[in-house]
Amino acid sequence: MSEQEVGLPRSTAARRTSAYLHRHPGLRAGGLISAPLFWLALIYLVALVALFITAFWTVDFGTAVTREWTLDNFKKLYEQEVYRTVILRTLWVAIAVTLIDAVLALPVAFYMAKLARPRAAAFMVVAVLTPLWASYIVKAFAWRSMFKPGGVLESALGWSPGFGLTAVIITLAYLWFPFMVLPLYAGFERLPDSHLEASADLGAKPWRTLRVIAFPMIIPSLIAGSIFTFSLSLGDYITVETVGGTTQMLGNLVYDRQATDIPFAAALATVSVVIMIIYLALVRRTGALDNL
Repeated sequence: MSEQEVGLPRSTAARRTSAYLHRHPGLRAGGLISAPLFWLALIYLVALVALFITAFWTVDFGTAVTREWTLDNFKKLYEQEVYRTVILRTLWVAIAVTLIDAVLALPVAFYMAKLARPRAAAFMVVAVLTPLWASYIVKAFAWRSMFKPGGVLESALGWSPGFGLTAVIITLAYLWFPFMVLPLYAGFERLPDSHLEASADLGAKPWRTLRVIAFPMIIPSLIAGSIFTFSLSLGDYITVETVGGTTQMLGNLVYDRQATDIPFAAALATVSVVIMIIYLALVRRTGALDNL
């Protein structure tokens, strides 16, 4: 008897393909992520490779790009003190922003996850996320209006840091604060309450419980937050242009040089990428990334 006579579905190419994929889940998963991986390779990796290649070219007489391999751009970064200063300043600002956000986010995240009632915790999560709904540029210019002479801070407190490095650190710490709070909040939520209760039952004071029990367990979350705050601060240029005054950092230096010397701008941008690779390699050696 035929398949139609016994009521069996007709064997078509689509059904055979579906059955084959059902028997091979790895192939099915590969097909599912192939399109996103293709776009990742095309948009991100190809652009990154182009950046690295361009960094080894030069500009001939300030106009045409000479496609000849040379280390002149990197020699300039090493030999000229102004660029070394900018690199160290950028690195210091990124570290300062990361530390400030970590110090501020730890108690907030712990309160949200372990002490606040569910409704209050939900409200605080929304409050942390709300600034992300506003435009990045709008928030930067809002801080500019606060720092400027005669602005909000000077009118209310009689003092303002003005435009400069302090304003850059404050603004960046505000902008990236949610990216530190949310990973820590998730880490504290995963921390079993029984661990904290057992520590208290054994006579440990709250600070010792946090230091010995809670903190080691949320290190992966702290690492995750630091990757966001550190990398975003390292490459930022809009905030520096808005509230930095005459302060130069890698981001706005790349923005300024790309109009006149694209290879040198690419070399400057490569510095940020190399710093992040080194940072991720150091973090990976701690094993924290394995538990994210």
